[in-house]
Amino acid sequence: MPQAPRIELHPVNQRVQVHGKLLVEVIKSTQTLELRETGYPPRHYFPREDVRMNLLTLSEKTTHCPFKGNTVYFSLGDKKDIAWSYEQPIEWMEAIAGRVAFGEEEKE
Repeated sequence: MPQAPRIELHPVNQRVQVHGKLLVEVIKSTQTLELRETGYPPRHYFPREDVRMNLLTLSEKTTHCPFKGNTVYFSLGDKKDIAWSYEQPIEWMEAIAGRVAFGEEEKE
């Protein structure tokens, strides 16, 4: 039996609320991607034009994922490192380049 891929990307067309503030306005957008990675909860990656980036500040924290690349983080007020982005992901993950994901989401 073939093994499922470690990471899968799926288009999403529903509205998602983050941390109780509507940071994203994505309604029936084919631009939002849900990333499903083995061992982790699904995460939505939003185009920056759909995120109220003026509410976020760049954090000092950075990390590296061997499956996606180098990560930068963003904070919202006193909520540190609640969002992240892969500015230049590794070769097969270009679809998430520059998109923003959040640690907590509530689907409507």
